[in-house]
Amino acid sequence: MAQIRMTASHSPPLRIFFYVQHLLGIGHLARASRIASALAKDGCQVTVVTGGVPVNGFPGPDVTSVTLPAVVASSAGFSGLADQAGKPVDEDFLSHRRDLLLDAFRQAAPDVVIIEAFPFGRRQMRFELLPLLEAVATADPKPRLYSSVRDILQQQKKPGRDEETVALLRDRFDGVLVHGDPHFVRLEETFPLTGAIADKIVYTGLVAPALPPEPAETFDIVVSAGGGAVGRDLVRASLEAAGRVATDRRWLLIAGPNLPEQDYAALEEDAPDNVTLVRFRRDFPSLLRGAELSISQAGYNTVGDLLVAGCRAILVPFTAGGETEQSVRAERLERLGLALTLPEAGLTTDLLAEAVTTALSRPKPDNPDIDLGGAAGTSAILRRLP
Repeated sequence: MAQIRMTASHSPPLRIFFYVQHLLGIGHLARASRIASALAKDGCQVTVVTGGVPVNGFPGPDVTSVTLPAVVASSAGFSGLADQAGKPVDEDFLSHRRDLLLDAFRQAAPDVVIIEAFPFGRRQMRFELLPLLEAVATADPKPRLYSSVRDILQQQKKPGRDEETVALLRDRFDGVLVHGDPHFVRLEETFPLTGAIADKIVYTGLVAPALPPEPAETFDIVVSAGGGAVGRDLVRASLEAAGRVATDRRWLLIAGPNLPEQDYAALEEDAPDNVTLVRFRRDFPSLLRGAELSISQAGYNTVGDLLVAGCRAILVPFTAGGETEQSVRAERLERLGLALTLPEAGLTTDLLAEAVTTALSRPKPDNPDIDLGGAAGTSAILRRLP
């Protein structure tokens, strides 16, 4: 059954119901949590409903957290759903989740409902999200309904998918919160039918953190692989590169909480003396501020941390299963002189070692002219709308 943790007792005027489902990495959950915290800080009563594997520290202590029975992606291509043990879920499991979600919605009695990613993504969750949309439409009073999406979307290949998204947005949603800066990238660059929903789109700025404090511990090169479910090859190549270049530098490899235990153990056994290997560091943004170089994928939240910290960056965008979002982001940053980009497919230790030498020879990037205040921006937008 759903686990509900009450961590806020005040009764602010605006009640927010925020649904987020992370399936593979933790980027969606991290971004939603940052937005939820900004809303709570501004006096809103926020209920965050999560449906992925629980991650320590998210969504945060200042919201009401509702945890549905977890589902994950059956593969890196996001096809199918499995439970936390990797077993495909059945209709009874899905029906139970749907009922728990609808109960949580009724208990929250929100003024505003935010659904992360859907209907642009998360089609696997229609079994519970379409009933939620119906519950929103028939509630009295009817809450406002918003889709919350990152600035760069996965481009659809199947005919009719974009049209279906537009139809749902036109029929059910009051607006689309695009968490990006239109001067960096516009929604229409990755969603071709943006013109049909232009009246619903509001740009919030990138949801990035405030400048973190100076790190308590300093590493020269910080390697991160997001949640770790798909970052094994990047971490392995980095570990091997640490034995060839910048051997006088301190390397920190953050493998991620979802890296399989056997892979983590193999990395531990092979790590050279200048490498510290961990699964997670809560002070990751501070570590970037003190680092000379970051090596990572090109996920939304990691890039936000990099831009705030002003750290040199080598980006290896995730492309498995036909994913395009990280490649678009990495290429845009490289054109702006804010990063070097390497391909995930065919990544070798030699390529990475050469890139490390090149990156360290360059000055740190200047502050980018990109709006990074998307969490506070989202809160301001929602609180001023009627």
